Amino acid sequence: MANTVLKKGVFPKAVIKTAESAKKYPFFIKAPLVLIGIYTLFNILLLLQDILVPVCFAALIAILLNPIVNKFMAWRIPKILAIILVLMLSILIVGGIIAFLSTQLASFSELAPEFKKRGAEVFANFQHWVRATFNISLKKQATMINSALQSGQAYIGQTLSTVMGILSIAVLLPIYVFLLLFYKPLFVNFFYDVFETRHQEQVAEVLTETKQAVQSYIFGLLVEMLIVAALNSSALLILGVRYAVLLGVIGAILNVIPYLGGIIAIALPVLMSFVGGDGSFTTPLLVVAAYTVIQFIDNNIIVPRVVSSKVEVNAFVSIVIVLLGGAFWGVSGMFLSIPFVAICKILFDHVEDLQPWGRLLGIKMNEPHSPAPAVAEAEVTENEKENP
Repeated sequence: MANTVLKKGVFPKAVIKTAESAKKYPFFIKAPLVLIGIYTLFNILLLLQDILVPVCFAALIAILLNPIVNKFMAWRIPKILAIILVLMLSILIVGGIIAFLSTQLASFSELAPEFKKRGAEVFANFQHWVRATFNISLKKQATMINSALQSGQAYIGQTLSTVMGILSIAVLLPIYVFLLLFYKPLFVNFFYDVFETRHQEQVAEVLTETKQAVQSYIFGLLVEMLIVAALNSSALLILGVRYAVLLGVIGAILNVIPYLGGIIAIALPVLMSFVGGDGSFTTPLLVVAAYTVIQFIDNNIIVPRVVSSKVEVNAFVSIVIVLLGGAFWGVSGMFLSIPFVAICKILFDHVEDLQPWGRLLGIKMNEPHSPAPAVAEAEVTENEKENP
């Protein structure tokens, strides 16, 4: 493997020397060392979570904003001023969205007592219906609800702590993004300096593909969010659900959070239709049906064409990596897992010995490889010896 890597020239010299020295040791010694190294790496990442998570988010934002900064600089705007203008524009857009949601939530809070009273009535009627239909006593229902709340309390607490952590570093994010954009040449030159001069073209190709994949993924998420918000709001307005626009926008934002976000996005308008309606099941069922259709359109049309156009990672790997990211870094890990595995796939595709792993992560399916002629001939010879 070391000779192949040396020919390919992908890794730095220090890594090649390490690979050459590793060939001297048998597998039963190398395998535990590799596992110990991976375990140590992930423990360090977990220990430095509070520092690395905002830096990773800042890096994604910087990659997304970099083309706009370059455009401003092409208009002969100084680099520092261009970065400041782009950051201010981004902050104004995000601030406008937050202001809109705040005004909607303020008007919603004025009716909170009414919704609380109506919600208690609907919940009581639902409990009596469950008792009459399934013969489950009210006491047993209360026990089941408390058990469910306790089982989900840890995950909800982790989610809330992650959200609060993101909000607490809101001041640091613009600083990180500014510094990453300003010192971008240093980071780019670092990758070129690490590798040999004759491989700079390949390094440039990897950096370009990585930038395009990350930009496409983040921009696709934003476009998906806008489309889903419009579809959600339109469906809720047609069904006559109160605060349709607010619930539609919140549902689109929550939809970005894998799995958990989609469930909450459906639960909020269903609960609103129960509490703010006449108590019948017609509107809630129509809301569930409408959101199901929207989710189908999102998963089968919007995401493949808008979000996954550059991130060519198959669905199985996406689900597993999102779950691992959630277990490792919480909601932040869910966000960062897809760009991370996309970058890994790009690296694997450019390293000869790691290309099988790149194909495993990808979406292109070929026919299974047939055995090599020499192997097939050897198998035939062995069969002839056994059965002359």
